[in-house]
Amino acid sequence: MQIEDTDLPGVKILTPARFGDARGFFCESWNKARMAEAGLDVDFVQDNHSLSMEVGTLRGLHFQAPPHAQAKLVRCGQGALFDVAVDIRKGSPTYGHWTGVELSAANGRQLLIPAGFLHGFITRSPGTEVLYKCDAYYAPDCDGAVAWDSCGIDWGFEGTPVLSEKDAAALRFEDFDSPFVWEG
Repeated sequence: MQIEDTDLPGVKILTPARFGDARGFFCESWNKARMAEAGLDVDFVQDNHSLSMEVGTLRGLHFQAPPHAQAKLVRCGQGALFDVAVDIRKGSPTYGHWTGVELSAANGRQLLIPAGFLHGFITRSPGTEVLYKCDAYYAPDCDGAVAWDSCGIDWGFEGTPVLSEKDAAALRFEDFDSPFVWEG
């Protein structure tokens, strides 16, 4: 597996090796022991799967606050998306900075996002399926969102994205009081 750093410390791009033939391909998308050897020791407890029918469906920017903060490993099962992480750890030298990567069924890339980051994505093709692992269970009382258009992210999309009511009503970044603190 290829592991690449991004501009944000702790956020990694993982690209599993694919073994293909005329039938298609096989890849190992996660192996706890191999990842621990690479310094990525994450204990995932929940898998999530979303389907977005329309191009321009934007989900995010979401977080789950302590004590149920979540790290996520995000990949695309079908279609394509632009996946984004924003540092929200108070005191971090990269607080408020974002990074984004194209994830698609074709490229097989994954984005590992530690706790302390907002997460969101916008779909690039119809019928996009997103699969992601979390290292903490969903806790509705710790669920939060920040407005998708308040962090200076270049989503690479013209027009108005398709949003949920929750995302359309999310707090703006400048009004957001992060529950996370950088421990650098």
